[in-house]
Amino acid sequence: MSCSTIILNWNGAEMLRTYLPSVVQHTEGEVIVADNGSTDESLEVLRKEFPSVKTIVLDKNYGFAEGYNRAIALLEGERLKVKGESSPEYVVLLNSDVEVTEHWLTPLLDYMQTHPEVAAVQPKIRSWRKRDYFEHAGAAGGYLSALGYPYCRGRKFGRVEQDKGQYDTIANVDWTTGACMCVRTKIYKECGGLDASFFAHMEEIDLCWRMRNKGWKLACVPQSVVYHLGGGSLSYDNPRKTYLNFRNNLLMIYKNSRCKWIVLGIRFFLDYAAAAMFLCTGKTGSAKAVYEARRDYKQMR
Repeated sequence: MSCSTIILNWNGAEMLRTYLPSVVQHTEGEVIVADNGSTDESLEVLRKEFPSVKTIVLDKNYGFAEGYNRAIALLEGERLKVKGESSPEYVVLLNSDVEVTEHWLTPLLDYMQTHPEVAAVQPKIRSWRKRDYFEHAGAAGGYLSALGYPYCRGRKFGRVEQDKGQYDTIANVDWTTGACMCVRTKIYKECGGLDASFFAHMEEIDLCWRMRNKGWKLACVPQSVVYHLGGGSLSYDNPRKTYLNFRNNLLMIYKNSRCKWIVLGIRFFLDYAAAAMFLCTGKTGSAKAVYEARRDYKQMR
């Protein structure tokens, strides 16, 4: 059993200093940082302060989705060229703002080994700032509503729960978070990897939906715990984040839902209602982002 933990970095030198030490200390198998064309001192920090960490250097910022696709492809190519080996059996997609805990990877890999029908798993995601609360991006496993809205055990919309052990059972889920996802490399590639057109946000939900449509299962294994800062690249109320979330959510529904036209018809009214709410609350940037997201979704569709 082989596993590579891959951290995608873009201008995150200080995050590497803060969070990478825990990953190096507590992770079995190789730790890799794929640098997405950083212009800060990230590569220097990796070279001087983390010499044991393997580095993959991409020539520009490809975004979360294509950045990981390229990193995994380059990793496989290097293994074949240098060692004559294939890809690792598992890869972990780990955000650069995640602090891991002792033996965090063991429960995830053990569950994958004993459940061959499962394509991907995630740990329990707690907040790095409020450590007894769940974190927004993933919490204790992700689900999708009938209208394609993502939510989690431990988080609905913007409200997160305190972790009191209420979700300490392993559960099948609709999606596993890209903040920390352990996935079978073969299935990742067979299902097409992350959709590069998404650039960032919801690309992991789209991938999970495709895997489920092919009959694979997904799970949250809360015996593994990590702490996620969240909002490290874009804050939750940033119009750019609003744009990507609305656009990519529509693309995801169009690609994967078996009753997409009904769902998309309802979403037409709900999205413009959301834009109106943003306007009424003075968030004109977010209102414009919703309009632009729907416009660009139609073009991309």
